Amino acid sequence: MIKFTIITCTFNAQSVVRRTLVSVLEQSYPHVEHLIIDGKSKDATMQLVADYATESAGKAPAHEIKTVCEPDKGLYDAMNKGLRLASGDYLVYLNAGDVFPSKDTLEHIAHAVGEAEELPGVLYGDTDIVDGDGWFIRHRRLSPPRKLSWKSFVWGMLVCHQAFYARTDLAKAHPYNLQYRYSADVDWCIRIMRDAGARNLPLRNVHAVVVNFLDGGMTTANHKASLKERFQVMKKHYGLFATLFAHAWFAVRAVFKE
Repeated sequence: MIKFTIITCTFNAQSVVRRTLVSVLEQSYPHVEHLIIDGKSKDATMQLVADYATESAGKAPAHEIKTVCEPDKGLYDAMNKGLRLASGDYLVYLNAGDVFPSKDTLEHIAHAVGEAEELPGVLYGDTDIVDGDGWFIRHRRLSPPRKLSWKSFVWGMLVCHQAFYARTDLAKAHPYNLQYRYSADVDWCIRIMRDAGARNLPLRNVHAVVVNFLDGGMTTANHKASLKERFQVMKKHYGLFATLFAHAWFAVRAVFKE
């Protein structure tokens, strides 16, 4: 049976991290490694993590929990730390405030792998947006296509980062590029999908909501700078003409939605 590595990056996250930890703890799928990468929080985050580890130890079978608590150079640096430590077959990032939509989410994703001789390069699903109390707000506006390829992201990040399960060997070959402050996740997903395509590994849609994503976050708070940086990421992968054409379509679509 495959093993999942869940990576949770935290910094002063005491107000939201508990629900993420409980969500992982309650997963019915047994083969789980949970890495908590903390940026040296000054609040009660790590005490909540310690309590969670104690709770998990009493569960049969217990999840593997490893923690790192030290200063970092930002979110993507913390994600790279988790990436280097990951030992599962697939890894996914579930950051503070994000949760699995049900107790059998990982079971459903594991079953989607099937009986193929070689594991798919990526497993991916849908995303719901929730508020600070965990209540449903809406389905994510961008939704994953039935057939995904690395070229799909020219039309935007169609798969949420937290709904993107990368095969760990591929992920380790493509650490996050720290020159990006807001869009390294977009670049990372594209590079992994491109590598999977070169190896003829399928990208498999699990046809289910696989994460409840907390509304807001770093990219939302820095929306303008994020858009500029994302344009540069897309230009690097798809070329200037294709990127300009896609952005022209985004603008037209936004006018008609008004």
